[in-house]
Amino acid sequence: MLIARPANIEDLDAILELARQAGPGFTSLAVGQDKLGARLRHSIVSFESSSSVSPDHVYLLLLEDKISGKVVGMSAIKAQIGIKDPFFNFRILKIGRKSAVTNRRYDMDVLMMVNEYNGATEVGSLYVLPEMRGTGAGRLISQCRYMLMATDVNRFSDLVVSELRGHVDEGGHSPFWEAIGRKFFQMDFTEADHISAEQDSQFILDLMPRYPIYVELLPEAARAVMGKTHPAGIGARKFLEAEGFRYNGMIDIFDGGPSMSVPTQDISTIKNSRVLSPKPDDGALKLKAMVSNENFGNFRCIMTNIDFDGEQLLMRKADLEALLLRENDDVRIWIKR
Repeated sequence: MLIARPANIEDLDAILELARQAGPGFTSLAVGQDKLGARLRHSIVSFESSSSVSPDHVYLLLLEDKISGKVVGMSAIKAQIGIKDPFFNFRILKIGRKSAVTNRRYDMDVLMMVNEYNGATEVGSLYVLPEMRGTGAGRLISQCRYMLMATDVNRFSDLVVSELRGHVDEGGHSPFWEAIGRKFFQMDFTEADHISAEQDSQFILDLMPRYPIYVELLPEAARAVMGKTHPAGIGARKFLEAEGFRYNGMIDIFDGGPSMSVPTQDISTIKNSRVLSPKPDDGALKLKAMVSNENFGNFRCIMTNIDFDGEQLLMRKADLEALLLRENDDVRIWIKR
């Protein structure tokens, strides 16, 4: 059984191992042990808090194999971004030019640095070990974030965004960074990525040009990866699209990866999940479903089989125990179609 749960203080080594395997370009994990440890403690405090939406809250979720006890994946939610530190993107804008003298008109794309996601909730840090891909692990650790959000929507913004990893090779080389970032930051992609993850975004505001950058002046290698997802993130993009996230011309200023967004109320899992009272039943249950408890601070989420006897939800006793349910506790279900 795979179960998604909040990270606890004993999970630091497992998180460090996930960060090591994620490799370069995975900005949210491209930090040292001290920073990841602080983020873990921050998450613990956030889960324990009873307050509403706050830029101070971050929620780290881990995916654990209950048989082996091994942590095989992770994801995260930041309740609000762009409040304490700017959250920069490039927006791709199309401008037109016309000359009456030459009787010619043309359109071209330009990049403008913006901070449009100020106050939005961000979902990110989605990673599963390579050997777990294709097992349903990615769907569970991705989708459980929306099950958690549905448990207490007041903790989150009205807009949810996600940044997908752009094209960066194993050596830390990014065509988009080489075309723009290196020119203004005078450093390698890996160094800039590390500073961004470890510190704040002020150095971006200090060094990045504030005027339009004409896309036609960029090398073909850079233009080719704008808005494109790293091969390892294609599955994550499909999960986002299934939830209603859409790419709207916003890209990462470092690697050119796409940023996607959706109004919180339009997220498919939140809209299509419902809360019911379960009854134990160890018979043949036929419906595949994602099921979570309604306990935000001690959240648990699994993918399992359920069924119905009329309007009565039936679940295996072992699953109820895995969700840490007490008598008369409700569960949230999302049925896989």
